[in-house]
Amino acid sequence: MKIHEYQAKELFRKYNIAVPKGAVASTPVEAVKVADTLGGYPVVVKAQIHAGGRGKGGGVVLAKSENEVSKAAGRILGMKLITAQTGPEGQEVKKVLVEQGLDIAKELYLGILPDRASGKNIIMVSEAGGMNIEEIAETTPEKIVKIYLHSAVGLQPFHCRRAAYGLNLAPTEIKPFMTLLAQVYSVFEDYDCGLLEINPLVVTKRGDMVVLDAKVTFDDSALFRHGDIVEYRDPDEEDPLEVEASKYNINYIRLDGNVGNMVNGAGLAMATMDIIKQAGARPANFLDVGGGASAEMVENGFRIILSDKNVKAILINIFGGILRCDVLANGVVKAAREIGVKIPVVIRMEGTNVEEGRKILAESGLDLITAVDLTDAAKKVAELVAE
Repeated sequence: MKIHEYQAKELFRKYNIAVPKGAVASTPVEAVKVADTLGGYPVVVKAQIHAGGRGKGGGVVLAKSENEVSKAAGRILGMKLITAQTGPEGQEVKKVLVEQGLDIAKELYLGILPDRASGKNIIMVSEAGGMNIEEIAETTPEKIVKIYLHSAVGLQPFHCRRAAYGLNLAPTEIKPFMTLLAQVYSVFEDYDCGLLEINPLVVTKRGDMVVLDAKVTFDDSALFRHGDIVEYRDPDEEDPLEVEASKYNINYIRLDGNVGNMVNGAGLAMATMDIIKQAGARPANFLDVGGGASAEMVENGFRIILSDKNVKAILINIFGGILRCDVLANGVVKAAREIGVKIPVVIRMEGTNVEEGRKILAESGLDLITAVDLTDAAKKVAELVAE
């Protein structure tokens, strides 16, 4: 789950991490009221969407007066902000963060994320803060210092010193940075973050170390432990079908293909998407109803796939274990009848009660295409979308 920059800063304030004064606004009038509370100009008006690169897209404006704040907020609010992370369709801006301008002496980068290859957390720091860190990593990776943390040891002072030395901080900046890094790492661990990125972390000309911008994501599987974070959820920033799927505990991610998929098990879902690609078609989604899915979950999954107008055919690939094949078949038949399916549906299933499931499909009177194995299923669905 992603949150907005202003929400990340609210979280940081709970850990006494320095962030600029500011507040969120939904109208130009509100933006001016916020600016008037910040103690002077200039202030910064920043679009709040779940994507980076906002400055390059025109979503961050420095304003030197009330009039400029009003104009900037009026221009940003309601705009379709297109960045490298939104895709060409862009994202509508519904809120802006208005916060004090800072007298910046230095911009740094700080990121923390789990590394699946090593099974450890990584702290990444760079003197190239304020820039596109992905581009830095690709063109000049030596500018990024990586520090691996064993989970049994956690963050230790020597990790903080290595990070500080990697940033070439002045002696007077090292202790404040080590304190800040410890606070930020506590946020990362306490809230089961999937990514915590501060870019830039600025050192002001007064010597203060302040988080100027931040991106934080959370492990969806751990959200049950963090009710305060769940309240930050903004459905306007998420795909409506993904929000709908989450209501039924269905793992669904929309993709840009035209073959809808429904499977039970994340590994089987990945394999199914791979073989669809190999057959020459493109998957339109990742949808895992889980090993213990009910007929109702199957039905809802089917509805969600059909709600995607790009889907030209559906491949259902089920290995009947806890989810029996007859339960799957009943869910598919019920959904197909109620919705009135008008696109081809290819079904491949094996496992518990497979014969009962095949009988239900055969006797349904619906035009459902069965496959003998996964290769056969992928070939059939690829031929259907190619027609």
